[in-house]
Amino acid sequence: MNNSLKLTALTLGMAFAASSMAADLTVVSFGGANKNAQVKAFYSPWEAAGHGKVIAGEYNGEMAKVKAMVDTKSVSWHLVEVESPELARGCDEGLFETLDPAQFGNPDDFVPGAIQPCGVGFFVWSTVLAYNADKLKSAPTGWADFWDTNKFPGKRGLRKGAKYTLEFALMADGVAPKEVYTVLATPAGVDRAFKKLDQLKPSIQWWEAGAQPPQYLASGDVVMSSAYNGRIAAVQKESNLKVVWNGGIYDFDSWAIPKGAKDLDAAQKFIAYSIQPQQQKTYSENIAYGPANTKAVALMDKSMLADMPTTPENIANQVPMDVVFWADYGEQLEQRFNAWAAK
Repeated sequence: MNNSLKLTALTLGMAFAASSMAADLTVVSFGGANKNAQVKAFYSPWEAAGHGKVIAGEYNGEMAKVKAMVDTKSVSWHLVEVESPELARGCDEGLFETLDPAQFGNPDDFVPGAIQPCGVGFFVWSTVLAYNADKLKSAPTGWADFWDTNKFPGKRGLRKGAKYTLEFALMADGVAPKEVYTVLATPAGVDRAFKKLDQLKPSIQWWEAGAQPPQYLASGDVVMSSAYNGRIAAVQKESNLKVVWNGGIYDFDSWAIPKGAKDLDAAQKFIAYSIQPQQQKTYSENIAYGPANTKAVALMDKSMLADMPTTPENIANQVPMDVVFWADYGEQLEQRFNAWAAK
């Protein structure tokens, strides 16, 4: 009996120690509807399974914050959500831990490009043209209409940055989606994009956070805006906001681990957990972003696929984000954009 009690006590002690050793992870996302979907699909079930607490943070993609933490060896984030150009650039600059792709499963189960040396894409999203159908007499069909303030009077919302904005300007100027990066990689193409932006500048209301375009559209501050497709889908039940997929730019958001982060093993396990089919299904059910794990698609209700950026008819005339282009040219183009916007 005494030995039995000791064994029970030892077992309980070991179980308590294991639970107390579960690492608390600080996971930083872009917030909003995206974060809410992550809580339901990843954070809450991860905690419920006894893996430890998720401390949720938010940022707006400022790589300077990551660089400052890494440079000063004071990394307080375990995982950070990054867009593909920042992932590539951060990987090149040694800001992120390199990952073993073998721990994330069969690469054939994922949308091509999801598994990268320093990060793993956990959803596919698009930046699209969105509009308030209550404010327009007819529906726009692409970026040329976005620039046409005579036919469609009113303010326009654009993300305050070179990325997306320059591509949209070129498409508005008649460049075919598949030719956008070829043109933008030339000095003449860059000049052409900024010249086109000059035409619209008096009508632009800039946005810096993903929650702003649906707010601006709903309030009537702008009649059209570039926007993340999931942010628009999240409010479509209570508004008349609509999406034009033609000329959208699709990309992954990925998990990356800042170089020098503690609890590296737990962070990697969280990544692997978030890209399981069931977690991916739950995520996409809560926001209209496409699952990176293609096995999740079969689990989803067919009615939801119409709002997904990866549906064949939706993606047909979209542009895949050129990660290499933005890794090579991003810094100089953002500097020129900032100088132009400040004038």
